[in-house]
Amino acid sequence: MPSVRAELPGASALLGWLTDPEAPRLCLVTEAPGLLDWLAAQGPRAGGRRRTARALVPLTGQTALGTTWATAAHLGVVATSPADLVRVLATTETGRTPRTVLLLPSLHAAAEPTRIAELLRDLATQGRIRVVVETREGTPEHTILTEARVTVVDAAQATEPEPPPATEAAPPDLSDPLAVIAADPYRVTAGYLADPEDRHGGLRPAWLRAGQALCAARTPADRALALLAALGDGADPRLGPALAAAAEPAPWRVRWSRVAGDVAPPWPGPVAALAVQGGTVLAADLAGTVRLLGAADARPLGRLDHPVTGRVTALAPAPDGTVLLLDERGRLHAVPGRNPRPPYLQRLTEAVSATLTRHPGTALAAISGSVVVGDRLGSVHAFGLTGLHQAALHSGRVTAVAAVESETPFVCSGGIDGTVRRWTPGKDPDPTPLAERASPVVSLHAAETPYGPFVAVAWADGAVEFRGLETADHLTFRPGPPVRAVAVTQDAALLTGLDESVIRLDRTTPT
Repeated sequence: MPSVRAELPGASALLGWLTDPEAPRLCLVTEAPGLLDWLAAQGPRAGGRRRTARALVPLTGQTALGTTWATAAHLGVVATSPADLVRVLATTETGRTPRTVLLLPSLHAAAEPTRIAELLRDLATQGRIRVVVETREGTPEHTILTEARVTVVDAAQATEPEPPPATEAAPPDLSDPLAVIAADPYRVTAGYLADPEDRHGGLRPAWLRAGQALCAARTPADRALALLAALGDGADPRLGPALAAAAEPAPWRVRWSRVAGDVAPPWPGPVAALAVQGGTVLAADLAGTVRLLGAADARPLGRLDHPVTGRVTALAPAPDGTVLLLDERGRLHAVPGRNPRPPYLQRLTEAVSATLTRHPGTALAAISGSVVVGDRLGSVHAFGLTGLHQAALHSGRVTAVAAVESETPFVCSGGIDGTVRRWTPGKDPDPTPLAERASPVVSLHAAETPYGPFVAVAWADGAVEFRGLETADHLTFRPGPPVRAVAVTQDAALLTGLDESVIRLDRTTPT
C-alpha cells in the first residue's frame, strides 16, 4: 500500500479500519471527497491468508435497484431486488468468491439515498463483506446507517472543496429501444423506476427483468440481445424487429423466448430443470410438473406423466425413450418410453435407484447402457452394464453432470467449486478443468450435434457459457435474472431456463 498523502485526510484512519479484524463491518466516511476513489485505485492489501477484493460502486444518480445490480455483479451473484441481494448473500454457497470491501462514494448524490442506506446497512451484516460509505452528517441516510454498529471516519480538516457535479446528459426516450440500449443503463433504470404507470410499449418490464445483465453489458448490441430475450409477447410489435436489428453484431440470435404472461405460445412456468429428447424440450417447474415443448418453436406438446411428488432437480432422457428423474431428496425415478425396456436396462436402473435410496445423488445424466450420478462429496459415479466407474472430480458437491453419446462416450460435470471437468469413465480424469469461474456451477448440459459436441454451463453469477469441445466456439450470454437450467439442442442451440422465462438462442455463425 502506498504511503498516505497529506492531501487525503482520513486515509490513515480508514486504512486502520481496513486492517482491524475486530472493527465494525460498516464504515462511514464524512468530509472526504475523492478518498474512496483513491482507495479503490490502490488495489487490495497484499499478503494474508484470504483474498480481499475492493469494489467501487459510485452512487451519484443511483437507485436502490441499480445499486443492487452493480453490487451483485461485483460480488459474483445475481439479485432481482435489494432484499433479494441480502437473502442471496445469506443463503448461497459462495464457491471461491473473495471477501470484498465495497467502496460507495457520494451517497448524498444518489437518486434514492435512504433506500440505498437501508440496503448498505443490511449488507454490512454479511460476514464476507465490509462496507465503506461516503455520507454527510445530518442527512436521513446518515441517520439510517448509524443505527448499525459503525466506525465513522471524519476528515473535516480537508481543505479541498468538493468538485461541482457533472452536467447531466438529456434523459433518453424510454419508449425508443435504440435510445435505451445506447444510454447509461443506470440512468435508464432510474427513468423506468420513476415512471411505473407507463410500460413504454413493453420495454419497461423487459428492462427491469433483465436489468443486471443490461447494466453489465459492454455494447449496445449485447443490451439489445438481452432486452429482446426478455421482451414479452404483449409488447409493441415494432420493438422486436428493432431490437433484433440492433443485436445483429452479437454472436447470438433469439430464436424464441417465452416470458411470464405470454399466451401464444404460453409461458411454461418457472424452470427448475431442462432436458432435450430429440426435437422435444422437457421443462420441469418448481412444483414438479414436467412440460413438453417443441424445440423449434416452444409450442406446447403436453406433459410428462411421472411418479415424483415435489420438485424435480434433474431430468435425464435415455436413448430408449425412458426419462430418468432425480427428486429433491436425491432419489431416482423412471418414466418408461413407448417401447418396453430391455431387461438388462431395467435391472441397471433398479440397481442405481437402490443405491441412491441409501446414498442420495445431487446430479443425474444417462446414455446408452449407463447412468451417471454426482454426489455431495464431489465424486461422479458411472453405473454401466460392465460395472461401476468412479472419479473424485470436484471439491464439494457436484451440482450437474452430462453424459455424451459419441464414438468414445464421456462425462462433463460441474461443481460447487466453480469448475467444469471432462471425464471418460474407466480412464483418469482430464487434469485441467474444461472451464472454471469463482462461482458455483448451477447447471450444465452437453450433447453431440452435427457440428461436434457442445457443452452449456451456467454459473451462480449469472453467466452462461457455450463451448464447442472440438471447435473454437466459445460464446457467452447473460440473461439478467438467475439462471436455473441450461441445455443444448440436437442442432447446437442454447436453451436457458429462468424463473420468468425460457429462451432459445441460435449461434449467428454455426460451425
